Amino acid sequence: MYSKYAELRDKAGITDYEVAKKTGVSTSTLSNWKAGRYTPKADKIQKIATYFGVGIETLLEGCEKRGGEQK
Repeated sequence: MYSKYAELRDKAGITDYEVAKKTGVSTSTLSNWKAGRYTPKADKIQKIATYFGVGIETLLEGCEKRGGEQK
């Protein structure tokens, strides 16, 4: 799921900091997501999807359900 986010971010030519500033999703959340420590909660995923103008399904594309903490 992070890879789809990264693809959208890179395509837009922006940084995690810019996404965090515009969405209210902290850079530490994005970093932990990238590291695989956890996945942002649904409300944060929705904010990211809305920011990029895509449906939440786009970010969830190819995502496998797995255990672990969500944040």
